[in-house]
Parts: sequence; structure tokens; C-alpha cells
Amino acid sequence: MKFVSIIIGSKSDYSVMQECATTLEKFGVPYEIIISSAHRSPERTKRYIAEAEEKGARVFIAAAGMAAHLAGALAGITTKPVIGVPMASGELRGEDALLSTVMMPAGMPVATVAIGMAGAINSAYLAIQIMALDDDELRIKLQEDRISKAKKVELDSSEIEVIL
Repeated sequence: MKFVSIIIGSKSDYSVMQECATTLEKFGVPYEIIISSAHRSPERTKRYIAEAEEKGARVFIAAAGMAAHLAGALAGITTKPVIGVPMASGELRGEDALLSTVMMPAGMPVATVAIGMAGAINSAYLAIQIMALDDDELRIKLQEDRISKAKKVELDSSEIEVIL
């Protein structure tokens, strides 16, 4: 079975990353979610990646704060797409996590999304787009979602617009 793997660096990231899971569910995309740390449980992380790939993981989403090495650690283990979600934590409220996630050496890409909730949701959308490359049903769902979003903008505008 093809699925998306969500790995969070600590339990405190779960409340934000639930939105990622909810978005995947909305599109009917199967996922797994676990807690594993690049620093505190590196062997667990390596073991899980191998097991997930064997079971059919197509995309990995890694959420971590502060030093945020989780996505980079995954990119060093797998050749599957890795999406990094910087978490807003610590004194720098996620800016450190953003830089740690996005500044990867050449040849070790991590697609990095926004800090926090928007990033959690966008990581799901990016994973869905990747999965839709060879899934026409999923591609159609994405197109319908875009149409729905455009209609909502028009509806919202019609409630307040003043045009001369």
C-alpha cells in the first residue's frame, strides 16, 4: 500500500501536525505518524525509515523544532521525497528550525514549507501532489479542491465587495 509517513520530533509537535493528518484524511491518503528524534532516537529513526519504505511509504514528512535536524537526517537515509515542517518553538519561535530544515547541502534536498500550522497543512498538500503524479483519482480531487477554494474567494468577496 502506498502511504505518507509523518515523523514528528517530539509529542509537543503533535497538536500542529494533526492538521497534516486531517488534510491527508480529507483526500483519502493513507498515512502513518510516529514520534522519533534525529538526536534522541537516531537508531529508531533509521529503523523506522527502512520499515516504512518496505511497507510502501512514498513520501516522508518530518516536523521538528529548534535545531530541526530530523528532515535532514531522513534525507540522508532515504531517496524518497522528504518534506520538512519547521515547528515554532524555543526562543526564536521557529526561525532556527526553518533555517536548519531548508539549508541542506547540494544533493540532499528537503522540500521545506512554512513554520507551524500553515506548513503542516502545506506539507500534506505537497505530499498529495507527489502521490497524485501516478494517481488520476487523487489528481482530480486536488483539482476539485482548487476549484472549491476559488469559489470560496468569490463568495467571500460577494459578501463585502464594493465596486464602482
